Amino acid sequence: MNRLLAAPAAKPIAFVACLLPLAWLVTRATTDSLGPNPAEALIRSTGDWTLRMLCLTLAVTPFRQAFGWTALARWRRMLGLYTFFYGVLHFLCFAWLDMGFELTAILKDIAKRPFILVGSTALLLMLPLAATSFNRAIRALGAARWQALHRAVYAVALLALLHFFWMRSGKNDFAEVGVYAAIVALLLGWRVWRTGVVRRVVTS
Repeated sequence: MNRLLAAPAAKPIAFVACLLPLAWLVTRATTDSLGPNPAEALIRSTGDWTLRMLCLTLAVTPFRQAFGWTALARWRRMLGLYTFFYGVLHFLCFAWLDMGFELTAILKDIAKRPFILVGSTALLLMLPLAATSFNRAIRALGAARWQALHRAVYAVALLALLHFFWMRSGKNDFAEVGVYAAIVALLLGWRVWRTGVVRRVVTS
């Protein structure tokens, strides 16, 4: 598996694969096949893909540690940037299709509706993570400070789940929320468990 993940063509293929959801949405939009409410379909779909990319990003470290797939480490930055990319698309779809890019209306809606405030906060927290995801930023910040900053991804995951929960609560549709909550709980729980194991080994 490590050889497969480290193959020269593997990462370019994954890069293109991460663009397929966008291509699918663009195709459906241009062929008028997004359903009776195209705006809602685009907003929801970009939000769903943001959460899926976030789960993939969080899964890199547990899979690398559990299965010894060290080559996965080179994928984490790309997946994290795609999470931010789909998050930006999600916000832009809301700002354009719901608000017509009227800044005053956008700010009022963010202040008025908690689930939009929480989602916007998650996106803002992702901004410094995306901006410092390059080697030059790591060298400038130093490894310890860079790692401390990027632990904000855990807060992003929890805020994204809360945003998704509140958004679905209006229609009493919690099944999908439960699936994502279980995935995020497992991925974050692994980190808590792993940290405890490492700490016990070091102190024993």
